Amino acid sequence: MRGFVHIVDDDASFRTAIGRRLKRAGHEVATYASGQHLLERLPNESVPSCILLDVQMPGLGGPAVQSRLSELGSTLPIIFVAGHPDIPATVRAIKAGADNFLTKPVSPDDLLEAIELAIMRHETRRGLKSRLDMVCARVSALTPREREVFELVIRGLINKQVARALGCTERTIKAHRQRVMEKMQVRTLAELVSLAEQVGLLGDASANRPAA
Repeated sequence: MRGFVHIVDDDASFRTAIGRRLKRAGHEVATYASGQHLLERLPNESVPSCILLDVQMPGLGGPAVQSRLSELGSTLPIIFVAGHPDIPATVRAIKAGADNFLTKPVSPDDLLEAIELAIMRHETRRGLKSRLDMVCARVSALTPREREVFELVIRGLINKQVARALGCTERTIKAHRQRVMEKMQVRTLAELVSLAEQVGLLGDASANRPAA
């Protein structure tokens, strides 16, 4: 899969060589001479991308840049590149969310494979985020009463139980429930529950379940 690769390394010859190699493979490339340079020009996440990040650089090293990107909410996969094998650093980077850890000199095949896998993972994350944003927008469109009905229905309460909990008639609950289904763009209770699970609402609702 082709995408955008952001190369962060203080070694100009490495940036140039890797950049040319990746462009020949069909990727778009941006290069940065330091971690601070990258942070000042935060990459656009609207296209499948990844970051190739040197571990040891003057000023902000790779792990510090990784931490800062995480604080800023970046979802771009990070592939660390080190000048020598460093198992403790590798473990720390992976635990902190890095996608891979390569050692210079990097094998062209290993590099391309790592980058393509990272870009694929970013595309998957982007798709998931888009899906979650869409579901959250639908939930936000519910009125306060529809939201109450929604939260009770996804716990498994039938209309009669929801009506009792909210002090309404069963007929009124049926009408609210129908509008909830329409706004959430689902046809079955199973689909409604699935959407609630995706945005983390089901667990919250279950924790506060009233007595039926």
